[in-house]
Amino acid sequence: MLAALELLGEIAARQDGFVELRYHAKTSRSLGIDKGRVERSQIRHRKGVGVRVFAAGGWGFASTGEVDAASIQRAVEMARAAAVACAGQTRASAGSAKHRPLRSLPTCTLARGVFDQPGLEEVAARSLEEKIAVTTSLEAHIRRASHAIRSASCTYNEIFEDKAIVTTDGAAAAFRLVRPELRMQAIAEKDGQLSTGSEAVGATGGWDCLFRSAAGEALAERAAKMARDLLDARHADGGRSVVILAPSIVGLLVHEAIGHTVEADFVQAGSIAAGKIGQRVASDLVTLCDSGGSEHYPGAGGTIPVDDEGVPASRTTIIKDGILVSYLHNRESAARFGVPPTGNARAWEYSDQPLIRMRNTYLEPGSQNLDEIIASTRDGYLLDGPRNGQADATGEFMFGVQEARRIHDGKLGELVRGVTISGIAFEVMQTVDAVSRDFRWDLGAGYCGKGQPAKVDAGGPYIRCCSLLGGEQ
Repeated sequence: MLAALELLGEIAARQDGFVELRYHAKTSRSLGIDKGRVERSQIRHRKGVGVRVFAAGGWGFASTGEVDAASIQRAVEMARAAAVACAGQTRASAGSAKHRPLRSLPTCTLARGVFDQPGLEEVAARSLEEKIAVTTSLEAHIRRASHAIRSASCTYNEIFEDKAIVTTDGAAAAFRLVRPELRMQAIAEKDGQLSTGSEAVGATGGWDCLFRSAAGEALAERAAKMARDLLDARHADGGRSVVILAPSIVGLLVHEAIGHTVEADFVQAGSIAAGKIGQRVASDLVTLCDSGGSEHYPGAGGTIPVDDEGVPASRTTIIKDGILVSYLHNRESAARFGVPPTGNARAWEYSDQPLIRMRNTYLEPGSQNLDEIIASTRDGYLLDGPRNGQADATGEFMFGVQEARRIHDGKLGELVRGVTISGIAFEVMQTVDAVSRDFRWDLGAGYCGKGQPAKVDAGGPYIRCCSLLGGEQ
């Protein structure tokens, strides 16, 4: 990695104008155990350099899988030619001043140095045989947990990454990190009826980061117990309800239904957040942030020290005490909005161009504990474990829920099944009247899709709010 940083620096020193060079090496491994058998064991290596040139108001991109000076220089020339062509097309089609090309990128704070993240040696030191043994053991643990379990699966994934980013205007940064993740699923059956329970954990850091909240066996038992208990659960009643959202649901909500609407490229395309800077969009108990670091609790799955434009990936406050105060930016969108970049430019592989993406998105914790919030809830539901869902640029969302428990007169009651939660995110956030001091990252095993994948995380405290519930009929 240091050799790559030095090579990119030497090439950048010979260039005219703005050139961005990004070395990226990635090794991914996936192990899948299903019904006691190793169904999948894959390893994938990718290495190369992505090049972007900004010239005459246009961007050009090229990449090469050959990491040598001659190949990278050829990629620079290809990117430069593409930038000039792009600039000509942009000038010809530009309408209002808002959409006219930038003449240059403004100066900003850029990263310099090496920013390795912890856990690399710890994960690398564990042999393939050990990882297979742990994954196989956990899958077997699920199957043994109950006679009702008909099948089980367990998947272990890991991604090692080395990056170096150099730009002609001052960035010269490199880092290494590893992201392990574990997914478990149990399927239970009774009288021909099936139900599913799942657990997933993902982190940026060492092997032990996967088991900070619970041991592997405890996660396996939770997946099996949920699958079994759902067999006897009744269906939920639909309608508008008071709900307490666990960190897993909070994370999905703030990522999918709010986070995407404040990415500056979506804002420019007309998302619901457009033009709302300085306006109230949530209760004054709500403060929403996005950070390249792992705030409040270590190991968040979307952690990056530097983004793929060489900008430090610092914390950005999006909503402060209910007021929308910032969007998420790359260097170009920040210039158009007249603000500093937020370190949100990310590319999945060397052959991908950086896009505006979230990192670790979360609500700040509050002052109450969960028991207090439940005790002060006369009637409602506690929701945990997102199953699936969708959201759009209007902030409208609908998510499935794995675990929903009734609350009666301040006491946690029976489990119900088939629950969905829906609404307009900013409207739901306006109803938040309680926020716990508990905090958890809970989407680290997930991938965000926006033209290309990205490892992200999301979470927060427990919150109480109002939303529309749906149940299976």
